[in-house]
Amino acid sequence: MKDSCSSVSKFLEKYFDQEVTDKERLLVEGHLQDCPACRDALKSMEELRTLIKVPVEEAVQKEDFPWVWQKIEREIRLQEKLTWWQSLRSWLDISPLFKKKVWIPAVATVAVLLFITAQIIFKETPSYPDASVVEYIESETDNVMVYQLEKPGVTVIWLFEGPEREQPTT
Repeated sequence: MKDSCSSVSKFLEKYFDQEVTDKERLLVEGHLQDCPACRDALKSMEELRTLIKVPVEEAVQKEDFPWVWQKIEREIRLQEKLTWWQSLRSWLDISPLFKKKVWIPAVATVAVLLFITAQIIFKETPSYPDASVVEYIESETDNVMVYQLEKPGVTVIWLFEGPEREQPTT
């Protein structure tokens, strides 16, 4: 084949199957007028199609397709129908996962998610200062307030000498 044949040969099969664009069709038809080798290649494709088409058409005429469909329908009806429990079990069956080893990344993902979730759930939150006890005693001359934390050794005492002055003592 010449250089022009090699550029057209990639479109020849598409042209034969009528799958070319208009531009490609015009290119191939213009080339076929001047190239007997490409016309022979196109003719051999047509002969091959005819060789294949004739036996297939004869087999189709001999075959009784309604009979084939009846046989298929009968086989479908004869298949044992599963109970609802069996169909549910087959739907939930995870054994194909074990055969394909898909479960390894799935289990790893679940483990990571559980680990992260457990850390979030069981994370200790900062607590507010421990509970405390406040006692306030009033008298005619002095007022006393005692602030005692639950932690041992921390006690704060305020003495109020009259309505305006405060003096903390520890």
